Amino acid sequence: MGRKRKGRDISGWLVVDKPAGITSTSVVNKVRWAFGAKKAGHAGTLDPAATGVLAVALGEATKTVPYVTDALKAYTFTVRLGQATNTDDAEGEVIATSDARPDDDAIKQALGCLVGEIMQVPPAYSAVKIDGQRAYKRARDGEDFEISARPLWVEELLLIDRPDADHAVLEMTCGKGGYVRAIARDLGKALGCLGHVTELRRTWSGPFTAEEGVAISLLDEKAKSSELDHYLRPLEDGLDDLPRVHCPEASIARLRNGNPAMVIGDVDYGDECWAAHGQEAIAVGVFKAGELHPSRVFVRG
Repeated sequence: MGRKRKGRDISGWLVVDKPAGITSTSVVNKVRWAFGAKKAGHAGTLDPAATGVLAVALGEATKTVPYVTDALKAYTFTVRLGQATNTDDAEGEVIATSDARPDDDAIKQALGCLVGEIMQVPPAYSAVKIDGQRAYKRARDGEDFEISARPLWVEELLLIDRPDADHAVLEMTCGKGGYVRAIARDLGKALGCLGHVTELRRTWSGPFTAEEGVAISLLDEKAKSSELDHYLRPLEDGLDDLPRVHCPEASIARLRNGNPAMVIGDVDYGDECWAAHGQEAIAVGVFKAGELHPSRVFVRG
C-alpha cells in the first residue's frame, strides 16, 4: 500500500516570473512548499540562466500540464554574434570565433530559413536522453555522441533590435520542444559568423504571460498564508486551447468515474475537448456521438 502524500488538496495554476540563476525544478519545489500542496508540476522547463514565464500547476491542475506544454510560447533573446560556445549560451566555453558581422538585412534573410516546420538538433548540453542518459551528462563526461534532429514549428522569428554589431535581439513564437540556444547556434552558422545566446526571457506560454507572473520573493513573504491563494489561476485556464462542451448534472458522476456520458456542444466526432458544469471542469476526453469519452477527470475536494 502506497504512502499517503501529505499536504493540502489545492488545485490551480501559479504563474511565476522565474529569475536567472535558479532551476525550474527548484521553483516548483518552492511553490509546493509555499502552498503546502500535495502535488505540483510545471509546463515547459527554462534553463537556469533564463527568466520569464514558468507556469506551475498544483493538485488536479497537473492533469492539464500537457495542454499548456503543447501550446505556443514566445521568447525574447539576445544573440552574441562572432562566438560559438560548447553550450550554445554564455554559460559555456568559447570554442570558435569569427570576425564576420552580418548587417540587419542579412540577419532578416537568414531568419526566414528558421521559420515554419523546421528540423532542429537540440544542444549537446540539453536534457534530451541518448541511450537512456541525459545529453548534458554525456557532454560533461567528454563523450562523443550525436543527437537526432526533431521537428519544431516556428510561428514567427523577428529581429527587434540591434544594440551593436556584436549583438542581435530576436523574438520567437514557437511550438513545443524548441531550443532557443539551437536557434542562435543555427543562425550563426547560416550567417557564417557563429553565435550563442546571452540573454533569454519567455514572455508568454499558452494563456500565461510574464506580466502576471509573481516574484520568487512573494512566495517567501506569503508562504503558508491564505493570501497566497489569491494569486492562483483556475485549473480551467490550462485547457484554454481545447474546445469546451457543457456537462449536464446527470453526466457528472459518470464522467468522474471514467465512463462515457452525454455532453452538449458544437464539436465534431473525434474532437478532443473538455466538459464543464457551470465554470468547473469535469473531464477531458474525445467526443463521439453526443458523448464524451473521458481520458482525464477532475475531482476536487
